[in-house]
Amino acid sequence: MVISTLDWGIVISFFAITLGIGIWTSRTAGKSSKEYFLSGRSMPWWLLGISMVATTFSTDTPNLVTELVRKDGVSGNWVWWAFLLTGLLTVFVYAKLWRKSEVETDIEFYELRYGGRAAEFLRGFRAVYLGLFFNVLAMAGVCLAAIKIGEVMLGLSPYETIGIAAVVTAIFSSLGGLRGVIYTDLLLFIVSMIGSVGAAIVAVNHPKVGGLGNLLSNEAVQSKMSMLPDFSDPNAYVPILIIPLAVQWWSSWYPGAEPGGGGYVAQRMLAAKDEEHAMKATLFFNIAHYALRPWPWILVALASIVVFPNADSIVEAFPQVSEAKIGEDLGYPAMLTFLPMGLIGLVLASLIAAFMSTISTHLNWGASYMVNDVYKRFFNNGASEKELVTVGRIVTILLMFLSAVFAFFLESATQIFQIILMFGAGTGLIFILRWFWWRINAWSEIVAMFSSGIISILFTKLGDNWPGLYPESWPDWGKFPLIVGITTILWLVATFLTQAESKKVLKKFYLKIQPGGPGWEKVVRDAYEEGEIIYSDTQKWTVPRGILSVLIGTVCIYSSLFATGYLIYGQWTMGGGLVLLALLTGAGLVRVWPKDEF
Repeated sequence: MVISTLDWGIVISFFAITLGIGIWTSRTAGKSSKEYFLSGRSMPWWLLGISMVATTFSTDTPNLVTELVRKDGVSGNWVWWAFLLTGLLTVFVYAKLWRKSEVETDIEFYELRYGGRAAEFLRGFRAVYLGLFFNVLAMAGVCLAAIKIGEVMLGLSPYETIGIAAVVTAIFSSLGGLRGVIYTDLLLFIVSMIGSVGAAIVAVNHPKVGGLGNLLSNEAVQSKMSMLPDFSDPNAYVPILIIPLAVQWWSSWYPGAEPGGGGYVAQRMLAAKDEEHAMKATLFFNIAHYALRPWPWILVALASIVVFPNADSIVEAFPQVSEAKIGEDLGYPAMLTFLPMGLIGLVLASLIAAFMSTISTHLNWGASYMVNDVYKRFFNNGASEKELVTVGRIVTILLMFLSAVFAFFLESATQIFQIILMFGAGTGLIFILRWFWWRINAWSEIVAMFSSGIISILFTKLGDNWPGLYPESWPDWGKFPLIVGITTILWLVATFLTQAESKKVLKKFYLKIQPGGPGWEKVVRDAYEEGEIIYSDTQKWTVPRGILSVLIGTVCIYSSLFATGYLIYGQWTMGGGLVLLALLTGAGLVRVWPKDEF
């Protein structure tokens, strides 16, 4: 692939602008840990929403979508489309609650909701578990995608790709803090969208593809176009559609789609000006993430089936790619090698933008855990703000280094997706219920966390060496719901066998958050009998209305997503009908949810 001077100029200019923003915001970011990790809690909803979208617009996402489409067709995307339910639940139920908590990280929440040594342990362990191990795994997946793009498009070795990308991103992220990340994400989002649309146009018009009409009439592509799986085959529709919609969305912890909110999404909500801005930001994110972005990636994936029918054809075209990195997810970067001069630079800049946006967010988010919930909480509670920012910058660089090293041991985007899903299986329901059921305690979460991890290892790694643990006659997709079921039973048993949180802790939490609902009636009643009124008459319980909004919003966004697909396919009646449904449900959503909260 020949990179012209114009293309390199676009890429270098992009690097210069992002580093300039990092330097420009470094002075403000260095004032305090709240500035460095939460932008002083002053961000407007539209900037936060765009930042969330840009973060999930990572280099590994189009690779993952391509692998899903090449293997299971367009319907394979249900494994992540199902997380829309999680996202809208965060919008209409949890966004306000997170902003009310006023914690600096979602991990700090543990010592607001729970008490005693168990809460201390949970906060510290969870900070290391998520901020270090899981965070490094997620970033390694993004680095893996960068390695594959570098090998295919630029002929760079893995060390050269990661060396350049990691150094620039680590410098930018350590300087500007969250404010720098958010400001840059606006530029990254615009560049990434232009790049992905441009890549789709070029892919569809490739000589072997011959335009959109020929693409859609191609026999190999037609078998992959359906947005719903084959309902005649349980091994197709159960793992692709039923499990994600029935179990996965509420039961698994996954970065960017945590049940009950959490992770870097919670960080953005905590950085919002107020509760209203937190809700609007997450709503914008979910609309853009699910309804706006997928189809350019899907079109490239479908075109790649025509140009590169299988992984062997990709290997033949790009022999320089290391054997360990060969997979269907290479279809996306392989298609990018056909870009014309000028657009190559723009798409490269968009991929770099996607990489930097995701990595910088994960670096800042992970560093916030290690600084606020580990260093400050357990090692130096009297640390100055300047010291906390310094430690944050050191941790940022360390996390980048670990992620880059770990990326060399991974193989495909789907591999990482499945690992994270399995290790979080069964924990999600706690994250949903802990806000609305007083009986959940710290031990509920501790047992769920360890059970999920141990059972996942037993079923996925040791099952082959332990006859009878998971019978060969059972379908492979049965492992996930089984892990969820066992984990859920174990943490429920632990909840009732262990002592409830103290009245003092429960009353303090209720007084601050005002979660409402029947799950807290006992706490409110006990406090009243003791002469304390912890219930506010001005705080209405909006969960029923929130759930109704989730259902309407889900129909609206899915209708928009599928309407786009059917219109691209040239099925005007179905597409037009879904557009009308999207408009009607959108109007219904505005009517159900108070106007002053939109």
